[in-house]
Amino acid sequence: MDVKHLDTITLFDGLSKDQKAEVARQADEIDVDAGKRLVSEGRFGYEFFVIEDGTCQVVRGDQHIADLGPGDFFGEMALLGDTTRNADVITATPMTAMVMTDVAFRSLARKMPRVAEEIRSACRARTEELVAG
Repeated sequence: MDVKHLDTITLFDGLSKDQKAEVARQADEIDVDAGKRLVSEGRFGYEFFVIEDGTCQVVRGDQHIADLGPGDFFGEMALLGDTTRNADVITATPMTAMVMTDVAFRSLARKMPRVAEEIRSACRARTEELVAG
């Protein structure tokens, strides 16, 4: 993944250039067509996504929960602990996203524990915000 793309994602704002470079080494970039289910409710999660371009919908059961776009992230529970996905996430438009597997994140955490904790903290804050709101 090109480290320059991380400069446009607020989740990584607090990271130095070297820290962003390590995140970029651990992540992949994917292009996905509209209508693709990236996350399935009830399944275990093994990756975390950050949207670079495009949009997706978050659906729980039959209920539309949210629309997500550039800078938003989902699948963070895969980084925070072993739990099943609590919603489906389906691309609404063609989308480009950064993807980091739980294995890659653990590797990042071993090399740069402070960076991993910053990402976890941002994910926890977002989760708390969604629960409260």
